[in-house]
Amino acid sequence: MILNKESLQELNARFKGAEPQEIISWAINQAEKPVLTTNFRPYEVAILHAVTEVKGDIPVIWCDTGYNTPNTYKHAEELQRRLDLNIKLYVPAQTSAHRDVVLGIPGVEDPRHALFTEQVKLEPFRRAMKEHQPDLWFTNLRKGQTSLRDTLDVLSVSKDGVLKVSPFYHWSDAELDAYLAKNELPNEHKYFDPTKVLENRECGLHT
Repeated sequence: MILNKESLQELNARFKGAEPQEIISWAINQAEKPVLTTNFRPYEVAILHAVTEVKGDIPVIWCDTGYNTPNTYKHAEELQRRLDLNIKLYVPAQTSAHRDVVLGIPGVEDPRHALFTEQVKLEPFRRAMKEHQPDLWFTNLRKGQTSLRDTLDVLSVSKDGVLKVSPFYHWSDAELDAYLAKNELPNEHKYFDPTKVLENRECGLHT
């Protein structure tokens, strides 16, 4: 689906106070090949629950860097069972054990960090998107996460022209906590992204 700048502005104004289910239902009705991406970070369960309530069989793309915490992997297994997720797993071409020997996890100021990010996140993500060819991409971006994400909205367009839908864009942690409590959903805060390190640093998928 192609939206011009004016259409996006109008829809974002409409959806600013809308419930996630309204946004998700609208988006699903516009799409032919929607996907949902996740990394099972804190509060990801909210969008996984909300989207699969509307479309239970939606492909859920998980690009696993290989460096998640044990807590994250246990959380991912639990959510896959509880929500019956249609997981499409993508992993780096090189194992983390091999990379640890030849590259390690370079610091964010190290010139090799760009190569590390390419290997563990960007290449698997491009491969996933190439295989699925989505026209709509559900993501859990929220305002206040990074300076880049503050420039986006509920609806935005990726650099490849895919419509991105972030139903919880305007939600605070407190509002998400209430959503999780209401729906009896688990959360997990012991999470580590080796490509970001700092919470307010962009990972590269949304630039």
